Amino acid sequence: MTKKLGPKKNIPERPDADRRVRQSLRIARVLHVLNLIQSRGRWNVAAIAKELDCSARTVHRDLNVLEFCGVPFYFSEEEQCYRVRSDFRFPTLMLNSEEALGQAIATSITKTPGLNIGLGAGPTTTRLASASNDEIKQTIADAMSLIEVFDLKLVDHSRHGEILKTVQLALLGANQVTGVYLSPYEESPVKLTLHPYRLCLVKQAWYVIGHIDGETEAKTFRAARFKSLRQTEAMAQRPEKFDLRKHFGNAWSVYRGAVSYDVELRFDASVARTVVETNWHHTQTEKQHRDGSVTLKFTVDGLEEIQRWILGWTGDVKIVSPAELRVAIIERLRKGIDANSK
Repeated sequence: MTKKLGPKKNIPERPDADRRVRQSLRIARVLHVLNLIQSRGRWNVAAIAKELDCSARTVHRDLNVLEFCGVPFYFSEEEQCYRVRSDFRFPTLMLNSEEALGQAIATSITKTPGLNIGLGAGPTTTRLASASNDEIKQTIADAMSLIEVFDLKLVDHSRHGEILKTVQLALLGANQVTGVYLSPYEESPVKLTLHPYRLCLVKQAWYVIGHIDGETEAKTFRAARFKSLRQTEAMAQRPEKFDLRKHFGNAWSVYRGAVSYDVELRFDASVARTVVETNWHHTQTEKQHRDGSVTLKFTVDGLEEIQRWILGWTGDVKIVSPAELRVAIIERLRKGIDANSK
């Protein structure tokens, strides 16, 4: 008797982009295996599987790929590990001096606390240097010792490495994430499932942009406020033409207010040169005055975030407009005086 099959379920197929991501991840893993067995360590199947957090079967498949590609490796019975023939060199890019300098600068930048959210450019730079001529090696060494990013005043993300890694992998795999978020606007932590669109560094912190499952509006979440986060197997719904600039609009930093304001500030001559050295906002315009002062104008969505910046120029700036901003700053100054006069 033939068993009747029920109707096929409409299981959504993963898009080509997802398959390409998975292929890229496998290629990266195979190259990692090659890097391990080329090193001076003793790497057998069990050690490689533990290092890559995969199964022994996966390691054997990756070794088969290396063999198919002509990599001359062998298993040393004496050392009980895999070795690559000493005269083998894996093909690498030949960099000119400017390209080497750019790679070294990238390495210096991604070593900086707050920007070191992954392996960074360091491993790539090391491998490129080892296969380059003496001139390129010296360029890389000099640049890495002389160029440094210092004291960026970024939010401390040292305890959130796994959170950021989870977001990165979810974005590459087009998957949803779920976890517990500590919002400053909620009395207690909130459990949510998120469809992530972007991971971006804004001002001083990393943010995840996406929409909560069951909603459609894109929202901004500070990565450091996730208490826990894990990737799920469910596919994320991500707009094909998501525009990060449109999402942030004219927010002073990351959170948009409901009302847009034209802000006009006049800075004294004593600070005019300093204040115009920086482009504080993408809508900024400047006007120099004969007395040395300068007027800056911005179009800002919401007034909450810009107030903290203005307070940093207290005594050197006059709020020309809007009146609501002037009143808010005066109120903050009064509260500050009261708090420090007791």
